[in-house]
Amino acid sequence: MADAVHIPDEAETRARWGAFAWTPENAEQAKKVIARYPAGRQQSAVMPLLDLAQRQVGAETQTNGWLPVPVMEYIADQLEMPYMRVYEVATFYTMYNLAPVGRYHVQVCGTTPCMLRGSDDVFSACKNKGLVKGGTTPDGLFTLSEVECLGACANAPMVQINDDNFEDLTYDSMSAILDDLAVGKQPKIGPQIDRQTSCPEGGPTTLKEMVSDNYDYRGQW
Repeated sequence: MADAVHIPDEAETRARWGAFAWTPENAEQAKKVIARYPAGRQQSAVMPLLDLAQRQVGAETQTNGWLPVPVMEYIADQLEMPYMRVYEVATFYTMYNLAPVGRYHVQVCGTTPCMLRGSDDVFSACKNKGLVKGGTTPDGLFTLSEVECLGACANAPMVQINDDNFEDLTYDSMSAILDDLAVGKQPKIGPQIDRQTSCPEGGPTTLKEMVSDNYDYRGQW
């Protein structure tokens, strides 16, 4: 795919990350994660450990993080599982980055509900701010990816940026979010219109008495 991320040269990657090891804090966290699973089932910890490793790489590089091959192998060795089994997990889920990304990883949902509700406008806003699918901006701030459904269809179109969702987007609101992030300002997380989570815009339209101050949780006045 033309917009696929560029995976770095393996020799360079091994030279930089071949000596990867957990920080003391993450080593303790890894032990706690592995301890959640019964004896003989420690390999089930692969997903949270991949996430932990990606976050450690991100902290070291001041980015959203990624998973160099030696880092994945380090986790495989710790869990005593074949390297290929770890690669299979990391390459299946878009939550894992297989190449370096910027400080902000902008993941735009392009699945049908978001497409019908205006994801093309979201992509246009990104493009006009210099973001290109599969690439990182020259200043290292933004990486843009198109991903499949992120589970907020009622609030389409939406994007996930690092750990946060931004929903009910328009060209203008997406542009404003990118502007805020570029100057270090935290934009409003969640819906960008007047509604709470996925509730109706403007507040409840039915069963309004259920939110009355005089109506208790048992349904009694």
